[in-house]
Amino acid sequence: MPSRDPDQTRRAGRALDAANFFLADVRDGLGPYLAIYLLTEQRWDEARIGLVMSIATIAGIVAQTPAGALVDATRAKRLVMVVAAIMVTAASLSLPLFPEFLPVAISQGIAQAAAVIFPPAIAAVSLGIFGHAAFTRRIGRNETFNHAGNAIAAGLAGLSAYWFGPTVVFYLLGAMAIASLVSILSIPERAIDHDLARGLHDSDTDAQRETPSGLAVLLTCRPLLVFAICTALFHLSNAAMLPLVGQKLALQDKNMGTSLMSACIVAAQLVMVPFAMLVGARADRWGHKRFFLAALLILPVRGALYTLSDNPFWLVGVQLLDGVGAGIFGAIFPVIVADLMRNTGRFNVAQGAVITAQGIGAALSTALAGFVVVGAGYSAAFITLGLVAAIGAVICLLALPETRHGALRPQGKTAPPTSDIAAE
Repeated sequence: MPSRDPDQTRRAGRALDAANFFLADVRDGLGPYLAIYLLTEQRWDEARIGLVMSIATIAGIVAQTPAGALVDATRAKRLVMVVAAIMVTAASLSLPLFPEFLPVAISQGIAQAAAVIFPPAIAAVSLGIFGHAAFTRRIGRNETFNHAGNAIAAGLAGLSAYWFGPTVVFYLLGAMAIASLVSILSIPERAIDHDLARGLHDSDTDAQRETPSGLAVLLTCRPLLVFAICTALFHLSNAAMLPLVGQKLALQDKNMGTSLMSACIVAAQLVMVPFAMLVGARADRWGHKRFFLAALLILPVRGALYTLSDNPFWLVGVQLLDGVGAGIFGAIFPVIVADLMRNTGRFNVAQGAVITAQGIGAALSTALAGFVVVGAGYSAAFITLGLVAAIGAVICLLALPETRHGALRPQGKTAPPTSDIAAE
């Protein structure tokens, strides 16, 4: 059993803060900058960009559920994250050397497949150190540092790109990767309860499950399936919006395109910080489903507003709404999965399975948006993506129960098995 020394737990918390801050830039690789680089430097068209991004995302989809199972099974969670960070960075830095379609698809596929380890691993380590009682607050703190790291990295990228061009993002990624490795290795290994990290035993209840539930729990828990569908629709709507904005900005001014993209990211990330903090502070009181529904409802509004003007300042302003939706979603996602998988021992593989569903949505999003842009223009693409999110909001409202632990049972009683939750 790992040590529960308070000083060690505090050190682990500070190391997690740093890891979330520096991994913010690493875990997404080139992210939206990939579209700008391929559009302005390599002269690719929007459909080809969308296709290569979708191919890369499919690689991540294939790796996602096995990645969650690996995080459940391994007691070397820090090493797994270190290896993943090195792979993402190396694959992304190879892009200027091999800019043809096939090498780009392969390198970005490797980056995506490696990056899928970070969300379940960070959530697992957080649960293993802090337990269920403090998990929502800890996830809110994780996301706060993640968004702060994204904002600062994007700000640096934007300022540097103005003077040195779009390729500066490669150097920034390398620097953040080195810092992330140091931060991950600073997490004390003995602070992590690896059984609790997979949701195997619930120290907050009288029930102590000693062995994991069967993998069939992923298919028999109906709320988990509904949640997976809603997250897939969220990402089908959301994933392509920022790259489309970046393309519109880059077509107006090549160098300013990267800088304005950075402004979009900084604006959104700064808004995400207080909303991630809000989820951490209030979700256990106000209800987890309400926050998730709010994240879905933001997307149709955002998509419609993008169509009203091509003015760069308007586009950056509308991007603030991304901070509301993504800030809520990033913080509430692992909390809802932990709710549903409590005391099953399948927390991380369930995360992997649901992230697989959202990865399918993200993969289809960039391809769908690219083809709609080519056929009908940017405004049609934004409206289409907004309608997808509206469908997800309706499904969430009608079919997803409140997952908050206190809402599933009277306070002070033993948590029901997952099969009982699935029967709702």
